[in-house]
Amino acid sequence: MNTEKRLASYVAQTKYEELPRETVHFVRNLTLGVLGTTIAGAAEQDCRRMRELVKGWGGKPEATIMTSSDKVPAHAAAFVNSIMARALDYEDGLPPGVHFSASIVPTAFAAAELAGGCAGKEFLTAVTLGSEVAAKLNSCSFYDGFDPTGIVSGIGATAAAGRIMGLDAGQMLDALALAFNKAGGSFQCNIDGVLAVRAIQGFVSQGAIICVQLAQQAITGPPNFIEGVYGYLHLYGRDRFKSDDVLRVLGTSFDLHETLVKKYPSCGCTLSATEAALDLVKEHQFLPEEVARVDIRLTPYCCNLVGHPFKIGASPRVDAQFNVQYCVANAILRRGSGLSHFEEPAIRDPKISRLVESIVVTPDPDLQEPGSERSLASHVKVTMKTGVIHEKMVKQAKGMPGNPMSQQEYVEHFMDCVDYAPKRLQEKNAARIVSTIERLEEVADVCELIPLLSAG
Repeated sequence: MNTEKRLASYVAQTKYEELPRETVHFVRNLTLGVLGTTIAGAAEQDCRRMRELVKGWGGKPEATIMTSSDKVPAHAAAFVNSIMARALDYEDGLPPGVHFSASIVPTAFAAAELAGGCAGKEFLTAVTLGSEVAAKLNSCSFYDGFDPTGIVSGIGATAAAGRIMGLDAGQMLDALALAFNKAGGSFQCNIDGVLAVRAIQGFVSQGAIICVQLAQQAITGPPNFIEGVYGYLHLYGRDRFKSDDVLRVLGTSFDLHETLVKKYPSCGCTLSATEAALDLVKEHQFLPEEVARVDIRLTPYCCNLVGHPFKIGASPRVDAQFNVQYCVANAILRRGSGLSHFEEPAIRDPKISRLVESIVVTPDPDLQEPGSERSLASHVKVTMKTGVIHEKMVKQAKGMPGNPMSQQEYVEHFMDCVDYAPKRLQEKNAARIVSTIERLEEVADVCELIPLLSAG
């Protein structure tokens, strides 16, 4: 059996009981995180515009626009819900930049509604398998500027939706192959600070539902989409990987555990530098006006993505989320890094501008593992006006695989999102969401969670 068939069969046929308990537990927490970021992100201006646009498209009322009672076609619900989940850049990610849960979880909920319901065990199985497909392909990739979210998240979301919608192994292969053909997106969006960053999250989710529906209608995709001469391993793996690398320990060791869960609401490439700055401020108790210069060293990959000079454009939050100068200046000035710090008034604070002018960012190849785009280590050196130097290296910020969050911190992350939302969710709803996620495998239909996300 070739790679594509084995992968499709794995997604279509793996049973819940075959999944490690610690992996299922991790996926539960990722699901809780995405529900939180969806609640918090729904009020963003572009998300409100997207909701109205999608409602205007019309169509069959198949799935819910989360945080509301509005129903639209399932592919449209997956589109807008994923954009809301990604809007604040506070959900999880897989180095070097795969935001898979923000697509897989909303797409799985849309598929569950389209399928007429989905038991918690099956939902967790689908999300776990879809996440692992994305993670396995990610481990065999060199993106070189392609947005990893646009490349592998759609394939993972298609796997999850296809599982929930009952595709057999043959249909699953077609759906995954079709999703491969919809892959795309560039990190230029992040550097230029535009809302296409969020739209890509929606594109891959919308495409996932459509690819599953196409496969159900016997629309075929290339059966050699991984191993073929113009398949995944050639286009995104640069011919450096073999099919065995994709299937390596498939089903016994889960690459999705390499996921980072964000403690701070900005790009993963900024997190270690943010934490280093916060640690230095806490340890040495210096004031912003005492700082003469800040030197930040990043891996070349991260420097290309977030090391450019900070400028405020048409989308200030995106500009700040994807700029390490802003993130470190914010950490020094406000001694924290929270959702409110990425609102436009905070971003335009003249005190931030003055600090940014003192920050120099340089690439350091020694921080990057040879042949990898995945290291997120940072070194921050703060030189005081007195000449005293404070410096710190952070290889694994809180929430990264080597420095995981506690269960309480996952709940606090969710509640932080709930508290940030302009329309306050009822406390009983928030508590019920947390408790339902904790026992999700016992739930008869995960769709019972959807009405709880609405503040109305």
